[in-house]
Amino acid sequence: MAQCLAMFPGQGSQRVGMARELLEQFPYTRVYFEEAEDASRIPIRKFCLDGPDEDLVLTANQQPCLLTVSYAMWKVLQEEAGFSPEWVAGHSLGEYSALVASERLAFAHGVFLVRQRGLFMQEAVQQGGGAMLAVMGPNLDSLLPELCETISRVAKAPVEIANYNSPAQWILSGDKVAVDMVGLRCKEAKLRLAPLPVSAPFHSSLMAPARHKMEPLLAATTLAEGQGRILANCTGKEARPYTTDLLATQIDGAVLWQQSMQAAFDAGVRRFVEVGPGKVLSGLATRCVGDAIEVVTVGDSLCEAVRDFVK
Repeated sequence: MAQCLAMFPGQGSQRVGMARELLEQFPYTRVYFEEAEDASRIPIRKFCLDGPDEDLVLTANQQPCLLTVSYAMWKVLQEEAGFSPEWVAGHSLGEYSALVASERLAFAHGVFLVRQRGLFMQEAVQQGGGAMLAVMGPNLDSLLPELCETISRVAKAPVEIANYNSPAQWILSGDKVAVDMVGLRCKEAKLRLAPLPVSAPFHSSLMAPARHKMEPLLAATTLAEGQGRILANCTGKEARPYTTDLLATQIDGAVLWQQSMQAAFDAGVRRFVEVGPGKVLSGLATRCVGDAIEVVTVGDSLCEAVRDFVK
């Protein structure tokens, strides 16, 4: 029997106004925003509704805002349509959303953790010292691992594969000079490149200081058994049980999203539902496992998604 996976997006999916439909059409979600503001001590509703964008994109603000919006959308789907998928997964920050949605992690504590996570990530590397670069094209596995290793030695600074998003899209992260050097070689190989507008080199070894600061907070966090099955970023497999050390490893380790989507497909998942703003993960799901699946994007129109689920 075909199963369903709820996917929760990470940084980059945010936009000013992303909570407007939520709060206008489903006013009971206001309580989740109030709870998140108490836990994070930042004006989440203001950032999500009115920005400004330069405040929303800051890592320490963006992470609790995305978690709150994703969780509120999840609660609407539960309340209005009885949504209860067999599987959950989240891309990077989205893994916290998946843990909260599946009742493994208390919502308020999850918001507190991602606020601290964002602050620690911002502090880990001096502004402008790191970079992230999307590389797109065929046969990435035959070029990028060896190239990153070679350039890291030459530059004496790390450049690493941060995200395996799909067979044809990987994300590089690390020291800016080293990332730029790899980018030049990739351009010579006729690969497509897209620099990411981020404030730090996430999921690289340069995030080790952030990991070390988060480890005590995560070690003190109690997780419940939760509902449904969950895929972990750093393994690309189901976590049984899910433990907080996976969240620590994720900070300076790669996101194995391509592997996670394949694991879900191999387990019988054929419906992939993106719960949160944007539609990045919807596109990646098809690129990872082909078009023999149903992909649902909630963030474009929550009201329409609810009507479709009820049908």
